[in-house]
Amino acid sequence: MELKFKYVKSIVEESGHLTGHFILNNLNPGQGLTLGNALRRVLLADLEGHAITAIRIPNASHEFSFIPGVREDILEILLNLKQIILKTDSNEKISGKILAKGPGIITASSLKFDKTVKIINPNQYIAAISTDQDIEFDILVEHGSGYQLADQIEPNTNDFLQIDAVFMPIVKVNYKINNIYVSHNKTTESLILEITTNGSLTPEKAVSEASKKLMLWFSHLTNEENLKPEQVTVEQPIPQPEIILIEELQLPVRAYNCLKRAGINSVDELVQYSQEEIKEIKNFGKKSADEVFQALKTKFNIILPSLKS
Repeated sequence: MELKFKYVKSIVEESGHLTGHFILNNLNPGQGLTLGNALRRVLLADLEGHAITAIRIPNASHEFSFIPGVREDILEILLNLKQIILKTDSNEKISGKILAKGPGIITASSLKFDKTVKIINPNQYIAAISTDQDIEFDILVEHGSGYQLADQIEPNTNDFLQIDAVFMPIVKVNYKINNIYVSHNKTTESLILEITTNGSLTPEKAVSEASKKLMLWFSHLTNEENLKPEQVTVEQPIPQPEIILIEELQLPVRAYNCLKRAGINSVDELVQYSQEEIKEIKNFGKKSADEVFQALKTKFNIILPSLKS
């Protein structure tokens, strides 16, 4: 069966977001859910993008500082920088600057980069300068996927403040499955897919990239050689001799307590003694000794030597 999406509608929003509607017809029952859920998960979690991850502000050691002559504190500036959407073909770390002269408003159009970087929303507000001064901040742009907290990003040196990075180019993904009655014994499905991007990626490009990732992952499973179980050598543990405690002898209390006080806790320890040595144990009478010898012979067919070796 050949699958082919039909691009039915495209919308450009004021924020710069792009929304595309796709429909995939003639699916067998159950395939709509399989394809829709797989594409949605990959679109939201695995597509890659670029984001500002760090900024260096002179004389600012933490995000709760203030910049003289700037209305916003540094924490507000960091939140505004998270909203800037960038697009570039480079996957390397890119350096840039924020250059502005007051009084006035600082927007994303004030960003200058060493490499070609397109700013999707150049009117994004960053801060306001209330005095006649020049502003110059250093920034770093990185490539990644998903959402990364500041403490998850590899720290930079030279007094850079880390910023939570929103790498995801996909803003929203919805899908709907319609059942189509063909005949009394045949029903097909159609998958309607709605994708909204932040403007750095077109919806059709997003569908293509997500499909390529799924194909790549599953292609590794088509080779049966990759599915064979690994031969794991398991070292056989050395069998340990079973320890038989003297409780198994079921001795009278007096004989049992005497052996315990002498530090004899198992039959293995007991057979290290001769009959003469057993009788020499403190408070161990002839009757108790005979009870021990009889229990060893009856239960384990063990006879202790008469004299010390």
